[in-house]
Amino acid sequence: MTGDLLRAGQAATASTGAQPALDYYVITPEAGAGAVRAEGLVVEEFVFTGDHRTIGLNTAAWSTDDRAWQSSAAFGRAMREDPRLRAHVAAVGRTDAETTYRRLGGGALPGETELRECFRDTLALPDSAPLRLGPEGGSDGFPDSRVYRVLFAGDLRLSGLACLAPEVVTLAEDAGDPRTRIAGTGGLRTARDVFTWELRRIGPGVACCVDLTAHLGTTSDDALRPLLRRLTTAIRHAGPIPVTIERFS
Repeated sequence: MTGDLLRAGQAATASTGAQPALDYYVITPEAGAGAVRAEGLVVEEFVFTGDHRTIGLNTAAWSTDDRAWQSSAAFGRAMREDPRLRAHVAAVGRTDAETTYRRLGGGALPGETELRECFRDTLALPDSAPLRLGPEGGSDGFPDSRVYRVLFAGDLRLSGLACLAPEVVTLAEDAGDPRTRIAGTGGLRTARDVFTWELRRIGPGVACCVDLTAHLGTTSDDALRPLLRRLTTAIRHAGPIPVTIERFS
């Protein structure tokens, strides 16, 4: 059953058109060393259902030790479960990944189509039908209303969050207080849709999340995937590592 869900999710991802960019990380020998001290690279991509939930994670890693790309669901899981390992991993963009790969002697970083061929052991993520927290359908006059949670491993790093554009998140005045649950908020209004989100702490130093409420003005949800991607990428570059995207309603 899990295999069928993953294949369906991969087909759903492909059917949405051009695939989004992969997620890149550098592996460092010392916690917080940064890309300059990198000794390896990690590339990842989530597998989505048609309604934008994650049901799988693909991970491949390259290090100066074996100098070959290796698919590793175990490493993807460890990045999220082991805070000591997570301290040695930092998110970067494609350009920084190319520079790092070349500096480490790997040459030209393979294109994303070629890198996707390295994904051979997808990590299946827990999946269930959305939990209905209210009546079916929309609310406040919208045909469709949904709630998503983007869950991240690791605590919020205010130094990184402060660099985010205000349209991504506006930090609360007391965001630096670890007791503050809602550390920031944001929103986006289009011609037809209204999106609002909250950046929350989940346990001190353990995890955080973005809770997104989407009021869709039509039956189309085409705006959701790019927005979820944008929010996930922004918080990922601020420190925490994305774990899953759940749909609550």
